Amino acid sequence: MAGKGKRMSKAREGIDVNAVYALEDAVKMIKERAVAKFDESIEIAMNLGVDPRHADQNVRNVVVLPNGTGRSVRVAVFAKGDKAEEAQGAGADLVGADDLAEKVTSGQIEFERCIATPDMMPVVGKLGKILGPRGLMPNPKLGTVTNDVAEAVQAAKGGQVQFRAEKAGILHAGVGKASFSEAALLENVKAFVDAVSRAKPSGAKGTYIKKVTLSSTMGPSVKVDVASLSARG
Repeated sequence: MAGKGKRMSKAREGIDVNAVYALEDAVKMIKERAVAKFDESIEIAMNLGVDPRHADQNVRNVVVLPNGTGRSVRVAVFAKGDKAEEAQGAGADLVGADDLAEKVTSGQIEFERCIATPDMMPVVGKLGKILGPRGLMPNPKLGTVTNDVAEAVQAAKGGQVQFRAEKAGILHAGVGKASFSEAALLENVKAFVDAVSRAKPSGAKGTYIKKVTLSSTMGPSVKVDVASLSARG
């Protein structure tokens, strides 16, 4: 624990906790301090001026990051017949119908993204209490209830990120890896923030994007100047 504390103290050197930094500077500082023995994830946290308890202030959508996420995503698809074969051909990790539902019911949730064809929703709907709290419930607005399962699988594995504002309007997401170039991370962050800006709900009043921070898995967080993000709102 002492070693971990020293490492974090050293990582915090040069960071003014009361300052906000231009995005380019923040990305550079985060990359320089991501020195763990594994490829750390780069994460963004956004404090939004919304109250998700109100239906007209929900923030939820998807965005495809231009340079991907740098992580592999296990995808499950509820489908039958030709659509099941299509999903398998596109690289889905788990494909099934009632058999897959039984696995989920028994607690075998070995995937991070769930897709379903419309005809399978009566089966998937019964799993709502299990998949819903985990953010895994297929949703047509997010493109995860679709007959074009191949495209959905490829998007999920190719850099698509789902985001949703939780309590107090806080939103978290991974936007790349420490091994990414600064340019790639800049593009990903800007694309993500732009998607969140476009998802601004009708009920949002006042300042929409109030605070943004970047961090790596094992590193300190850096406050980002919202104006440098080139995002609307």
